[in-house]
Amino acid sequence: MSRRYPWADWSDEALLQLPLKALKVSVTGTWLEDCLADLYTELEQRDLRVRPHAWISDEWFSPDTTPGIAIPFYLAHPRLMKLERRMMLEVEGGTVADCMRIMRHEAGHVIQHAFQLHRRRAWREQFGKSSTPYPSYYRPNPASKNFVQHLRLWYAQSHPDEDFAETFAVWLKPRSDWRKRYADWPALRKLTYVDALMTAIAGIRPEPMRRLRVDPLSGLNRTLSEYYAQKQARYVLTTHTHYDRDLMKIFSTDERHRRAPTASQFLRRHRARIRQMIAKWTGEYQLTLDSVLDGMIARARELKLRAPGPERQLVMDFTVLLATKTVHSLYSPSRREWFAL
Repeated sequence: MSRRYPWADWSDEALLQLPLKALKVSVTGTWLEDCLADLYTELEQRDLRVRPHAWISDEWFSPDTTPGIAIPFYLAHPRLMKLERRMMLEVEGGTVADCMRIMRHEAGHVIQHAFQLHRRRAWREQFGKSSTPYPSYYRPNPASKNFVQHLRLWYAQSHPDEDFAETFAVWLKPRSDWRKRYADWPALRKLTYVDALMTAIAGIRPEPMRRLRVDPLSGLNRTLSEYYAQKQARYVLTTHTHYDRDLMKIFSTDERHRRAPTASQFLRRHRARIRQMIAKWTGEYQLTLDSVLDGMIARARELKLRAPGPERQLVMDFTVLLATKTVHSLYSPSRREWFAL
């Protein structure tokens, strides 16, 4: 990276006090430029005459007022990605594959608004009304085959516009083999419709739109500390379910095991490994799982549980327990899982 930033060598604590606008990072000269170029190539191969511009903001989004894509600031510098991982336990869009996945989704929004596709009756019949108010939270059905599965947490189910953007992203991805992947899904009708719709608008330039930068980083006064406090609040559970009976199936209060490590110590030692495995299996955010683990560790400490027996088996047993509970919470009709949009 050609440009040198003074804050790149600061401690996390010092960096968190910096206002977002003081970061002064941009897309230019970063790996994001290559991702954007790849997106242009994919659109060109489909003869779609839209080239979204991109700028740095505080999150991913594509406004309906301009044919562009906002990219979160932390992706513009390795030091910021490191801080993001510390604060959120993962970096959304932090690999080329993940970044392209999100860019294709956002390009779907750009295409929709550039061509005003949501005004077409057939579009509304497939996806619903774009004018439907966006909810603060949505509650998906993970078993539904009426929607494609692309971004995590069944995001296509959150709103008609997101349903279209997700369907478009699956369609656009090179070698996605969507006809075979969704052969027996009702969602195939949407993919087939998008395929025909994109063929119809191929080679056509949309009406010009001003290339604006909405909520650019230069106008954001919040500090990084304030940004992460708000972001974490969206994913961290404020209450914890007490799994006393389940914890006691794995760990012990028997006096015979008083010399064994405490269950709370055991869970703290293995939490990262367990959290990463379950996030990979379920799609749940690691920060959400970490907050659940916090509650379980606290409860294990209160119950004075010990962790006797082979460590490998205990890790496996606890991972299965937490994975089962997580999946149950996602699929149960009475589940708590309303996801922040």
